[in-house]
Amino acid sequence: MFNEIFIYFLCTPAVYTPMKDLFDHIIFCTLCNVPTHKGTLLKDGFTLRVLTCPSCTEISYHPGDLKDYEDFKRLKDKDFDVKLRMVGNSFCVSIPKELIDFHKNLEEEFNKLVRLNLDQPGRISIFFKSERFYNPPRDLKD
Repeated sequence: MFNEIFIYFLCTPAVYTPMKDLFDHIIFCTLCNVPTHKGTLLKDGFTLRVLTCPSCTEISYHPGDLKDYEDFKRLKDKDFDVKLRMVGNSFCVSIPKELIDFHKNLEEEFNKLVRLNLDQPGRISIFFKSERFYNPPRDLKD
């Protein structure tokens, strides 16, 4: 008698096909079955993609944008205690990794200059991106 041993290999293609975005298709309103209109909504400096129904004015947010906005709100409401250290003739502040991880593209920006300015007494701002990519909330006085 022969003892046969079989070895199976699972072969999968190495090509990754990205999934199409939900908002690239025509989406009908769930309440009145009318095609929705695509648009954007500016909320706390974030541009959120939305679908608006022309007949019942129902607004649907893009789930990915909404998740990013909720992550931003969670980090914005959190206070971080960091140390101010002296390195040579300069001061150094450690930025928590949680903030850097929120901006996925900041890791490729290491060793580049950032913009730093004194807003008012006791308040220093650091800008990682130029303002043309970020829409900061404006006061009603401006």
